[in-house]
Amino acid sequence: MPLDMHCEMILDEYRDKLPVFNRIKDILLANLRKSLDEKNIIVAGLETRIKTEKSLTGKLELKGYKYRTLDDITDILGARIITFFSDEVDIISALVERMFEIDWENSVDKRKMLEIDRFGYMSLHYICRIPKSMCDDPAMPEINQLRFEIQMRSALQHVWANMQHDMGYKSDVEIPVEYQRNMSRLAGMLELADEQFSRIRKEITDYRRNVQSLVASGNFDEVPLNGDTFRSYCELKPLQRLADKIATINQAELYDDSLMPYYNVLVHMGMKTIGDVERLRIENSEAAYQLALLQLAGTGLDIVAYSVALQNLCIVYILKQGFSEAGLVRMFAALYGESAYNAQRASRIYQQAKKINLVS
Repeated sequence: MPLDMHCEMILDEYRDKLPVFNRIKDILLANLRKSLDEKNIIVAGLETRIKTEKSLTGKLELKGYKYRTLDDITDILGARIITFFSDEVDIISALVERMFEIDWENSVDKRKMLEIDRFGYMSLHYICRIPKSMCDDPAMPEINQLRFEIQMRSALQHVWANMQHDMGYKSDVEIPVEYQRNMSRLAGMLELADEQFSRIRKEITDYRRNVQSLVASGNFDEVPLNGDTFRSYCELKPLQRLADKIATINQAELYDDSLMPYYNVLVHMGMKTIGDVERLRIENSEAAYQLALLQLAGTGLDIVAYSVALQNLCIVYILKQGFSEAGLVRMFAALYGESAYNAQRASRIYQQAKKINLVS
């Protein structure tokens, strides 16, 4: 069906202003990316699009009577920000509010429009303009006048919306009741999953903060040994004094490497709490230093890894427990993988340990 004269005028206006919309799109995308990066916010997706002439024509054929001018069509340019979690939508919306001028009268929070007897996934829609503080180009003043839409939704909300679209769920074709019921059940599962993902993430975050607080307070016996607690313990640099002392044997530079590879070693050694690891440090530091004297004296090494402190602590503990060379081979295999060199290294260290009476 051909468009009437009024709709043709709107289409002509669209063609004239298409370069402006493209410019706004570039400004919008660049500033959104910059702001997300500055705030260290990771999103599942960031999309922008300008409605095609074909799509606009179809819209005018159906609803052209509703629009006086092109400016009444607020979704010519659209952006969509997809978050991983539903509670991040509000964080993103606050960011958007600070960046752009919001047309509150035409913005819609569709999350609050769900009927009580229906499940559904909706987005938060803001109608925006580019403020002059972001871009002020006298040669193209329409940049600050034309409106655009920003949609914000979670990844699961996005999945639901795409499923509805692909299956024609919102078309004029009446969907049989049994299919509507199945769609509602699926939507309910997605809604519950979205809520639970956000809740679980919050609980994990709270747990990690509590662990960090316990570790920082020195209540080590109350803190179970796991990957998170060990990482928090390592951030306190508990082995710095021993590592510095070992480095001074050769007046060497201390290389600050990670202690995390030793987590599994400590578990296999029977450590249950961070308190156990702390006692390992306190009770065996002097023997670990004496072993380092034998290892480094006369080598001329001028770079020593920070982790050598924990490695020697583990060696001392293993030998004190009577596991001999076989225990050292297992430790080196856990750290470096299976290798014939592990046995040679274990044998050498075992002989050195005899000199300081770690083994009989």
